[in-house]
Amino acid sequence: MAMAEIRSIGVVGGGQMGSGIAQLAAVHGVDVWLLDTDSQALTRATNSISTSIQRFVSKGQLSQEVATNALQCLRCTSNLEELRSADVIIEAIVESEDVKKKLFSELDKIAKDSAILASNTSSISITRLASATTRPRQVIGMHFMNPPPIMKLVEIVRGADTSEETFNLTKALAERFGKIVICSKDYSGFIVNRILMPMINEAFFTLYTGVATKEDIDTGMKLGTNHPMGPLELADFIGLDVCLSIMKVLHAGLGDSKYAPCPLLQQYVDAGRLGRKRGIGVYNYHKVPEATTVLARI
Repeated sequence: MAMAEIRSIGVVGGGQMGSGIAQLAAVHGVDVWLLDTDSQALTRATNSISTSIQRFVSKGQLSQEVATNALQCLRCTSNLEELRSADVIIEAIVESEDVKKKLFSELDKIAKDSAILASNTSSISITRLASATTRPRQVIGMHFMNPPPIMKLVEIVRGADTSEETFNLTKALAERFGKIVICSKDYSGFIVNRILMPMINEAFFTLYTGVATKEDIDTGMKLGTNHPMGPLELADFIGLDVCLSIMKVLHAGLGDSKYAPCPLLQQYVDAGRLGRKRGIGVYNYHKVPEATTVLARI
């Protein structure tokens, strides 16, 4: 399959990552099927994509013609069968190996023989995901950064059996989307999260042990190391459940106690404090109504 022949892409998962990847493909003129079993998730994704594209137009970063064409390239479905004609299918669902393996097994049965199955996983073994299919040579990691339409990086991960052709096609597709590609071997966490998540976890330990306030931890890293966001603020943006899941993958896959998740991170997830998407994580994002004070009359 030549690069010019990649005309149709399937994206599985209508959340922030999946909708962002679908938007990216549509803006670059690729026909996209965005699949989610939750029809409300698809409605939210469609609205989010439309709003995001119009924002790019209003800033002069996209022409109205490209925006109109992009929206025409995008179709939504809850039927896996619609992905039969896709040249590449990118999975962007929950960060669970068992759930992803089940999906890859299903995709393997319905996708055409030449189709590449890519995972947006940020930490799970591509080799193990590929083992759920009959086409391990055509399975690859294609890890977009959040949010995909803005972040310039794509981390490509080759499984033990990923073919050179699959790698070259995937790299060319990422570059067609205007991305800079880095390549990782198939070890837990790959490159970015192998470095990032332990830093976030250590920030939680710093808060947990009372070294400093959350505000000072984040300010220290922003002003002291020139990070655009502090690690705790970034964790809220990513999702604390995602951070916890990746730390568990690192701990299990690399077998070193230094990757053990901080108990405070675990506690926040247990409490449903997952970050921005829930309105509360390390920080509270709910709008606090102005307090009305009653002055006592003397």
